[in-house]
Amino acid sequence: MFPSSPQPYTTMMIIPTGIGAKIGGYAGDGLPTARLVAQVCDRLITHPNVLNGAQLFWHMPNALYVEGYGLDQFAAGNWGLKPVRQNRVGMILDQGIEEELRVRHIQAADACRATLGLSVTDYVVTDAPLNVTFKLSESGASWGTIENVGSLLRAAERLIQEAKVEAIAVVARFPDDEDSEMLAQYRQGAGVDALAGAEAVISHLLVKKFQIPCAHAPALAPIPIEPDLSPKAAAEELGYTFLPCVLAGLSRAPQFIVKKNPQTLSDQHIWADAVDSLVIPASACGGSAVLSLSRTKTLIIAVNENDTALSIFPEIVGIQACRVDSYLEAIGILVAHRAGLDFRSLSTTVPPLREI
Repeated sequence: MFPSSPQPYTTMMIIPTGIGAKIGGYAGDGLPTARLVAQVCDRLITHPNVLNGAQLFWHMPNALYVEGYGLDQFAAGNWGLKPVRQNRVGMILDQGIEEELRVRHIQAADACRATLGLSVTDYVVTDAPLNVTFKLSESGASWGTIENVGSLLRAAERLIQEAKVEAIAVVARFPDDEDSEMLAQYRQGAGVDALAGAEAVISHLLVKKFQIPCAHAPALAPIPIEPDLSPKAAAEELGYTFLPCVLAGLSRAPQFIVKKNPQTLSDQHIWADAVDSLVIPASACGGSAVLSLSRTKTLIIAVNENDTALSIFPEIVGIQACRVDSYLEAIGILVAHRAGLDFRSLSTTVPPLREI
């Protein structure tokens, strides 16, 4: 049993999008790790790339689903998080989605309403095709562009003003002419998710502009069956849409507090100074949230086994981090930290006191 604490023990878990992480770089394969981390903390703050599993998801009452740009603003101390019981979720559908594929996504949303009881209230079709493209950077990470940004923003504004939605799911038509070799590697559990970087661009844009929870699900034509499919990629092969996990996540995504007003502060609001620990792939320590939290009391745990396409290790960027080999070892560090134990005392040799 953990000792009592003046505030809930809060862990942030980040696996950046589109960098080919060996764990969390595929179709929801970061979920088992997130479920385990959630067992040893009071609050787990993480993001859609960790929790989204296409048509699969797992409800964790103590997990907060926070989009990446919002996560960066939170870690920097600019925004706070306000937990909610349920959000009114609206959908943006790209005009570039073919009619049959559009109907499939609307039916998926209806299924989430009827089966999961989610408050998905309205949708709007953009006034022009978004024309999303995606590319691979020299480092091997994926990214993308949106040709008709204005159409996306106008659609979001309509949902917020007319339907009074509190969170937005975006479904954009993504190109089908994906690099066949890259897709084959991904389906075998290797390489980088070519879609992820472009998805992040879409959600970052809306969260930055409207300060509202947002996540994206790509619309793609079905592809031929792959008998030797990797289990890591299998969730994306279950049907016509990746939308259910996004709607489930957004339904309870915390609202952003963009101004710290002493008159409206609540014990339920969460700010960066409440984050006790951060778990991150060891080679992906250059992100804004990591750098922000490195300047605080937060314990940073860098996991070696979760290799990525990047090579930004904590030592390179001057971050003090506890390096561990696996997420299972990271769990042990979290338990010790939460219990108020110096985890170095649990090793075979204890370092002597230093004279200063």
